[in-house]
Amino acid sequence: MRSATLWRYAIPLDAGVILRDRRLKQRDGLVLRLRDGQAEGWGEIAPLPGFSVEDLPQAQRAAEGWLSRWCAGALPVDSSLPSVAFGISCALAELDGSLPQAGNYHAAALCVGDPDELFARLQALPHQVAKMKVGLYEPIRDGMIASLLLEALPQLQLRLDANRSWSAEKARQFARYVDPQLRSRIAFIEEPCRTRDDSRRFAAESGLAIAWDESVREQGFVIEAEAGVSALVVKPMLTGSISTLQQLIARAHQQGLTVVISSAIESSLGLTQLARLAQWLTPQVLPGLDTLDLMQQQLQRRWPDSPLPLQLLAEQEAAWRC
Repeated sequence: MRSATLWRYAIPLDAGVILRDRRLKQRDGLVLRLRDGQAEGWGEIAPLPGFSVEDLPQAQRAAEGWLSRWCAGALPVDSSLPSVAFGISCALAELDGSLPQAGNYHAAALCVGDPDELFARLQALPHQVAKMKVGLYEPIRDGMIASLLLEALPQLQLRLDANRSWSAEKARQFARYVDPQLRSRIAFIEEPCRTRDDSRRFAAESGLAIAWDESVREQGFVIEAEAGVSALVVKPMLTGSISTLQQLIARAHQQGLTVVISSAIESSLGLTQLARLAQWLTPQVLPGLDTLDLMQQQLQRRWPDSPLPLQLLAEQEAAWRC
């Protein structure tokens, strides 16, 4: 006997997160639970405002349609909406046992907060890999802070994320304030410039490696080896089902590119599933999942060692069920 339940959630974010010039005060999403006999599987459906092609109401309608057919005994094809396809595929993979339990919970640390606390936190990491958002302030400031971190922590590797915020000239300004001797410890800069061609030129001029993120989801993008491009940063919530993710990773590895599985600010439930996918599909690469600190609570499943309070969905009224 099959059954499915959907819950809606809203998790407050500490100080609000700025995404493409908009402040996100809370994270909204859906959690689904599939049951088939004694087996159970969970998944999260959480379009990211400003990044996903779908919004939450569209995702909920699509999920309800897919789940109605599944409860009736069918196995519908993947949804065309990436967040719906991903969340349902996670629930199905838990249901049939194909999603391994082991996870990679050693995520790259997010560089936020008080500088003294940040230095102490980075020094204590078992893997000194950190992610820093750039492009929100002046590029000279970003370059100086990146240099300061790299000089203070000789083992640190930095991943930078610009979200296409720099013009070609601003990218050059950033590079001028990063000591050439430190640049090899910048693993990559995600999408530094507003166009891919400007990003490629920036990589060639500066010697800094770049990674594609938004480009991966654009129509016509081809995964191929390119000078100066070292990695793809993949947010499965924005990409699609687990099978789509597997195909993307296989093509990238064939081209010699590193793949970093990254968060789209999912709840603790979604983050634990991303950690399991990272351990399974990219076992040698530290994922980018250190976004739980932006939230005021966990949801349904705990992230290891997180002190945040846990909200259980059984204590809430379901939004839909079949």
